[in-house]
Amino acid sequence: MNILIAGGAGYIGSVLIPRLLDRGYSVKVVDLLWFGNHLPKQVEVLKKDIFDLNAHDLKGVDQVIFLAGLSNDPMAEFSPSMNFVYNAASPAYLAYIAKAAGVKRFIYAGSCSVYGYTVNELYGEDDPAVSNYPYGISKLQGEKAVLQMQEKDFSVICFRQGTVSGYSPRMRLDLIVNTMFKTSVETKEIIINNPSIWRPILGIDDACNAYVRAIESSQEISGIFNIASGNYTVGEVGDIVRTAVEGKLGVKVALTIKHIQDIRNYKVSIEKARNTLSFKPRHDVESIVADLLEHRASFEDFNNPAYYNIKVFQSLNASITVRE
Repeated sequence: MNILIAGGAGYIGSVLIPRLLDRGYSVKVVDLLWFGNHLPKQVEVLKKDIFDLNAHDLKGVDQVIFLAGLSNDPMAEFSPSMNFVYNAASPAYLAYIAKAAGVKRFIYAGSCSVYGYTVNELYGEDDPAVSNYPYGISKLQGEKAVLQMQEKDFSVICFRQGTVSGYSPRMRLDLIVNTMFKTSVETKEIIINNPSIWRPILGIDDACNAYVRAIESSQEISGIFNIASGNYTVGEVGDIVRTAVEGKLGVKVALTIKHIQDIRNYKVSIEKARNTLSFKPRHDVESIVADLLEHRASFEDFNNPAYYNIKVFQSLNASITVRE
């Protein structure tokens, strides 16, 4: 099977692609390589903007995975216009030409941030998605755009991902667990702006397993799927990271608790993904931190701007697309 991954040299793709190669898939990547190329040497990488692709570029491709776009709230708020172009229009265009080229399945990397603020209950895929922030709005628009192209011969699977965390060769330190790990090691302090709000956390290993399950699922399957390793309050995440770092490194880590209002609060049910895709997460915050501790020598230069998407985005003056 031939798979094209848009944004495949990014944080998730750098872990996912070696697994796909191990399973015998042929993988081609479209990526602008802002953060370099940490992929196996045999992977064909087309350094090209998604909007410069055409249906001919996708001939012979069986499935497309969209991991591209602006990847978090700071980037979206820095340039709302770029956010809507690359998170809403870009997946719509890629799905359109993929369908025209005869691709059989399109897998879209969305976000649980589309839920915005939820009441104190688990939200499923049929519950309201009412984000009021540029990032969440744009991810919902991208999701709706690709889903409307779904039909018998063109399966569309949209993942609403929890906040992905854990080690990747294309490392990021601007994700909740990774950020808390970084500050606990560097400054011996974890700052928690609001301990009561909920977040679904997704270990990067579980994220990659979800994509494998989607790729290998029946052609008849389409739809939206929440994927997460578990739901946690931000305060709970801080406690887990602190305990793990103190226990492993023998240091004392301080917690600084603030109570700053944040209307982004959501926790999700993954039962649909579990029952339809056989997605069974194997990780939790404890194992994510253990993974970071194991690989910390690989990203110990915490000041490297490449580990922070917003820094790279700002330095390039918001001129090109960024991978997830």
